[in-house]
Amino acid sequence: MKKKLLAVLLSGAMAAAALTGCGGTDKAPADNAANTQEDAAAEDADAADAQDEAADAEASEDTAGAADTASVVSAPTELTYIFADGDEGAKASMNEIVNKFNEEYPDITVTIEPGNGGAYSEFIKTKDSVGEFPDVMEMRDTAMYVRAGKLETLSDDIVSLFRTTTAFDGKVYTAPLGGENTNGIIYNKTYFDENGWSEPATYDEFIELCQKIADKGDMAPLVVGGQDIWHMGFWFHKAYNDQVLSKDPDFIKHCYDGSKDFTDETIKATFEEMQTIMQYAQDGWVSTPDAQITTFLVNDMAAMMYSGTHMFSQIAQADPEFEMGWFAVPSPDGKTRLVGGGGIGGLAISAEAAKDPDKKAAAEEFIKFFYQPDNYKIYCEKLSAIPSTVETPSLEVMDVFQEVIDANATADDLAPMWNGRVGENELPPDFRNFTYKTLIEVLQGTRDIDSACEELNKTWQVSMQSFNPITGVGIE
Repeated sequence: MKKKLLAVLLSGAMAAAALTGCGGTDKAPADNAANTQEDAAAEDADAADAQDEAADAEASEDTAGAADTASVVSAPTELTYIFADGDEGAKASMNEIVNKFNEEYPDITVTIEPGNGGAYSEFIKTKDSVGEFPDVMEMRDTAMYVRAGKLETLSDDIVSLFRTTTAFDGKVYTAPLGGENTNGIIYNKTYFDENGWSEPATYDEFIELCQKIADKGDMAPLVVGGQDIWHMGFWFHKAYNDQVLSKDPDFIKHCYDGSKDFTDETIKATFEEMQTIMQYAQDGWVSTPDAQITTFLVNDMAAMMYSGTHMFSQIAQADPEFEMGWFAVPSPDGKTRLVGGGGIGGLAISAEAAKDPDKKAAAEEFIKFFYQPDNYKIYCEKLSAIPSTVETPSLEVMDVFQEVIDANATADDLAPMWNGRVGENELPPDFRNFTYKTLIEVLQGTRDIDSACEELNKTWQVSMQSFNPITGVGIE
């Protein structure tokens, strides 16, 4: 329309110039004025044309960009997405990233379903049993679902996003949400400073510190959320790492092949170390849920907690003025052994969803979007997660989180928890929880260590009859 109007104006100017050209020489000034107007009009037209061309080019780029986004799927596509939402930081970050994705991809709708917090593994099993297995999910019991054929192999362009991944027979099924959640002591730094206490450099110094706090009597040395069975795994793995894995990293494999069992002296030593540590837990620890341990710490009811980096943001939200410190508890032999590195869990795509080309494309696009630095930054900062990607986001982290990152870099041993291993050292289903329940019985004094080890051994023998990666039983 603009171009047509300019053409009309130019025609009029040209006609006026022709008419004035028929007069005498006394009209020269008018002719010069007309020529000037024509030149100005021509320049305006050229400028307008340039603007139109730029606008057209921009519109073309926008259209091309929209086409690129729309080309991910051939029709509007919906995905169900489930993650373990018991942690408020996880819930907030996942919702934020999903909302961003849905805004950027109008042809794809990702719908979050509640993950039911601490009972997440059972929740996923239930969804599967009623035919509602999600399209995309946070996967924890990876090996079990891989063997059941429930998960899709991740594409090479997704796998290449990460520094390390865990493979099953050369195939990767999960995109690690972060480095394994490094456990350590988070403590009340103000309380330590007031009493002139420093971070212990040895295991014995740690026990001595616990005793000093107990003797002072104004708060518990440690807070433990024993009501949630999985919480017991933090301390159990610490002791198991100290006593068992330090001497035999393939202990579980040797239990499968029959060369060792759970009456081993190293298992007994694990229970003994747990008894030493847990005498410093708060009264009623067995009925305290994990969700309440932050309250104990920020309200001066306990001086220390042993947990993962995900607790940093929860503590900061509960009390922004609370000054926390962090340290790794050395093993009795002086080594520093930490949970860390890539694990078997992470984001996964269901094999059923992958049968639909649009759902598979949408699911892969969502995972790639999740790990884009600007988006992944949201997750890592909310949960104080150590990034697992090659292209790491620029994080604004607390000093304590940087201490964890530094500790990961200098640890004598960095590996997944005892129940997070695959292959010949993978635990039979449900054996982990049985171990933790037996541990609680020992710590409460309702079972002695010898009978606990005998009970573990009996349960192991039964479990091996349906699952044994050495002989292949239960491995499909």
